[in-house]
Amino acid sequence: MNIRKFIRVNEYVALIYRLFLAYLFYFIARVLFVLYNKSILNIDSIGEFFRLSYHGLAFDTTAILYLNSVFILFSILPLFINTSHSYQKFLFYVYFTFNLVGYALNFVDFIYYKYTFTRTTVVVWDVLKNESNGFNMFFRFLISYWHVYWLFFVISFLWIYCYKKVKVVPPKTPIRPIPYLLFSLLGIGIIGTLVVGGIRGGDFKKTTRPINMVDASRHVNRIEHSDIVLNTPFSFIRTFNSNSFQKVPYQVPEADVNTLVAPIKQYTDNPKTTPNIVLFIVESYGREYWGAFNKHANIPNYEGYTPFLDSLAQESLIFTNAYSNGSKSIHGMSSVLSGIPSFKDAFTSSPYSKQKIQSLVSALQDWGYDTSFFHGAPNGSMGFLGFSNILGFDHYYGMEEYGNDADFDGSWGIWDEPFFQFMRETLNEKETPFFSTIFTVSSHEPYVVPKEYEGKFPKGHVPMHQVVGYTDYAFKKFFEAAKKEPWFDNTVFVITADHGNQIYYTDYYGKAINRGAIPILIYTPNGSLIGENRDLAQQIDIYPTLLDLIGYDKPFRSWGRSLLSESTKPFVFNGIEYFQLQRENYICLFDGEKAIGFYEINDKGLTNNLISQRNSEMDEMELFCKAFLQDYYERIIDYNL
Repeated sequence: MNIRKFIRVNEYVALIYRLFLAYLFYFIARVLFVLYNKSILNIDSIGEFFRLSYHGLAFDTTAILYLNSVFILFSILPLFINTSHSYQKFLFYVYFTFNLVGYALNFVDFIYYKYTFTRTTVVVWDVLKNESNGFNMFFRFLISYWHVYWLFFVISFLWIYCYKKVKVVPPKTPIRPIPYLLFSLLGIGIIGTLVVGGIRGGDFKKTTRPINMVDASRHVNRIEHSDIVLNTPFSFIRTFNSNSFQKVPYQVPEADVNTLVAPIKQYTDNPKTTPNIVLFIVESYGREYWGAFNKHANIPNYEGYTPFLDSLAQESLIFTNAYSNGSKSIHGMSSVLSGIPSFKDAFTSSPYSKQKIQSLVSALQDWGYDTSFFHGAPNGSMGFLGFSNILGFDHYYGMEEYGNDADFDGSWGIWDEPFFQFMRETLNEKETPFFSTIFTVSSHEPYVVPKEYEGKFPKGHVPMHQVVGYTDYAFKKFFEAAKKEPWFDNTVFVITADHGNQIYYTDYYGKAINRGAIPILIYTPNGSLIGENRDLAQQIDIYPTLLDLIGYDKPFRSWGRSLLSESTKPFVFNGIEYFQLQRENYICLFDGEKAIGFYEINDKGLTNNLISQRNSEMDEMELFCKAFLQDYYERIIDYNL
């Protein structure tokens, strides 16, 4: 018995070779992309190009496996006719139909990149669908850029030639069905697993989501180099059917936008100061868990799980009516640091994420701050490294920089307690003033604590309660140590959350609006900011608040408001399925075209729709929604952030 026949060695070798050809020709396309755009890509050396190409393999893998998924499937199915001439001819046409269509997108950017400075995404359809002279454009481009078309056809014929060099040979003896099927099922399992991992970006861990365009930025020092790491088929595929970023047809006058939303802020009342700023974005740390934030919630038999943070709140300014501007961790990062909320789709996953963004990071750098971002997960997890590079942080500290896997929690990253201390020790080495953001990891599923602390924290009523207690303890140990550092007294500490997690008090926090409830705490060791503020607040308010606090007197873009001094009416604007605006006396639900509901501000469960009792305040709220969204989408799409 010829076992090689049953395990289909010839077929699998041919499959590997054919996929390898795709990698080879993607590399050729990357070389040509750089040559056509070398004047704006600024590559210093061949070594730098190969380093970027190496990082591009993950993005090439995703694109190649997506485009070849049908080809791979038909290559490994045990159909008994796979080696026949007619079936191999069928595979040939499947392979090149998908691959050459995708490959052609790379050639578009040889020319188009000079005008957009970004890899082409699905957004191009929004441009092309409005062109009535498509054929005229095509022939004009054909004449003007004949060399690009010529290159595409020459390289395509070369690819076809190479493909035909390795053939699948039919067996000379009949196939025995049972061993053939058994080996085929094993092959399907192995290949299918590898394909799934490759499409995700080469990582099977739950600590990471599938790579996106923003992840290319984690590998570069110059933001334009991320387009060398990327390839155009990847950019197109990752943004396909996920682009809710489109301009809206409201035609709200600019005067109304400036009056209602005031997207450009400038504060001149406070003197210039340069305190250090340490900002904690705490994973899943919803307002429900903090005792100090629930004194007025009137929740029967309420229990909190943050004894240290409750004590810190007594010496801080806390905002007990605050909400998130998104539902995922990466939403929290963009909302807090750059004042950019996310709605149906994350801004960071949009085709427009890779642009120059005015943010808390850029403003503080302008003020002379050293800026750093800490996240204890594997570098690049959650897309934080990529987005931090877009924002322009001077330093990124992740699990790799921490350098001790013994403190890995086995799921997400380094336990909060030791990683908080790592941040403190790192800050000790910095010149002041510094701005440091840390995104924590431990208060999350699978809801476990280090073995040495098992039984130390109350189990509570849901698994989340124990890990809330652990992170609270990590804060206690951090502040105990930080108080001894010379930089501590001149530091502003901000603590907030990206979003909530498990809900126990469902009668209150299970209500539609309160699911996004988060804490915002500002602590100054000198006691200059103390008290409780019950006004509406949100993540996007943190950015302007800190700039107001330090006396930043230059104009900047922000859709939020200063929580300290601004006269703008407090509001919260968020939502996924529908936009939700909380402002003054009402909650407004807006479907993207019109208001579909108005509710009393305390009707967080949205039980009594008052739209039939519409009044002038409700009309202004609907106009506010339109003004906000109009300015939001225009600035993002027009690269005016």
